Amino acid sequence: QVQLVESGGDLAQPGGSLRLSCAASGRIFGINDMGWYRQAPGKQRDLVATITKGGSTNYADSVNGRFTISRDNAKNTLYLQMNSLKPEDTAVYYCNAEGFVNSLGYYRSFNSWGQGTQVTVSS
Repeated sequence: QVQLVESGGDLAQPGGSLRLSCAASGRIFGINDMGWYRQAPGKQRDLVATITKGGSTNYADSVNGRFTISRDNAKNTLYLQMNSLKPEDTAVYYCNAEGFVNSLGYYRSFNSWGQGTQVTVSS
């Protein structure tokens, strides 16, 4: 099992900044792609940004140029720097990771989600 724990969600003013973190733990052999997703009330969960193990990134059009995704492979930690926040960025932000675990000498793939962290942008 791989556990993902997000942190950093808070109330921010329009134009402000927040930094989210997601720490992965467990019998991790290696993590490939990681990503941030968000879900606003009454809406589906949408992709925010993804990053490969090698550092290639992909962003939703709505956040491109304002958000920056990064990761520390040594710490199995994912980050999301959010600048120029808008009220429409308000949502629960979820971390996702996929890779391989070493369980009793066998390697198995995993795809895990965090519990989410609330980001509210309001004046």
